[in-house]
Amino acid sequence: MRALRFNQFGDPAVVHITDMPNPLASAQEAVIRVEAASVNPSDVKNVAGSMEWTVLPRTPGRDFAGVVVSGPPEWCGAAVWGTGGDVGFTRDGSHAELMSVPVEALVWKPERLSFDEASAVGVNFVVGWYGAVETAQLTKGETIAIFGVSGGVGGAVAQIAHAVGATVIGVDRRKPSPEKPAAAVIDHFVAFDPAADIGAEIKALTGGTGAQLVYDAVGGVTTPAALAALAHGGRLVTISVVGPRAVEIDLKDLYRNETRIFGIDSTKLGVVESARRLAKMAPYFESGEFRPLPIAVRYSLDGGVAAYQAVADHIVGRVVINP
Repeated sequence: MRALRFNQFGDPAVVHITDMPNPLASAQEAVIRVEAASVNPSDVKNVAGSMEWTVLPRTPGRDFAGVVVSGPPEWCGAAVWGTGGDVGFTRDGSHAELMSVPVEALVWKPERLSFDEASAVGVNFVVGWYGAVETAQLTKGETIAIFGVSGGVGGAVAQIAHAVGATVIGVDRRKPSPEKPAAAVIDHFVAFDPAADIGAEIKALTGGTGAQLVYDAVGGVTTPAALAALAHGGRLVTISVVGPRAVEIDLKDLYRNETRIFGIDSTKLGVVESARRLAKMAPYFESGEFRPLPIAVRYSLDGGVAAYQAVADHIVGRVVINP
């Protein structure tokens, strides 16, 4: 088979095509023909060497959608989708013609989604669901403020929160464009400006109360505003950091507000754990309530370097590789 590969860390130019032996099925592993695999910012960071646990040489790629070609008879020919914090890091990933995954990681792809669309779901929705629903336990009637709502994870969280029955406040430098699914589910939008009192703006929108949950998909530059936007007893979920890794927190304000802070790392969710969450969300995609971000551009494996460079250059929309 042909696969993208990197033997050293660096910019997207270190990614190259190589011929590799086809993966083999076993009692524990199934082989998938990859029809589509998106490129995530974390894939680019992985190639750059930001994920210190990555074992080289490696085929990158976390998200995927394809067809089972070898494995348990009941799964052969099945259209599946998936993602994982181990895929592309400690086990070979999806930017290849074939890949193997544990049988326990197989989950049916929603029929409503094309392979390309299904491949653009994984990381964004799994980390969104894990943080908002499972960890912070967002419930109907609460208000959530989402920092970075125009991005992949933020947009997924907006859809998840809307489905739960929460009021959604989106925060970003720019409002999500109309073609982005998040645009249809945001109840209020606040333009992010480091010089503005974002916390006060959010509290004004909530009658002075604040948001019961703040999902900060940016982090660092947004952390002070995120904390200031919380209601009494509010929860803060943080998944990333932009700018300073260290931020100053007023501990007196923290304990008097009875604030809870949760750190969420999607790379800790392997392909099996991620599959369980995708299975829970599949009905929302089948009904059309959840929709992936629009696909901006598609590449073949031969365009792998260009695909990685497009994500490194912060292209708007999803980048998909069709092996």
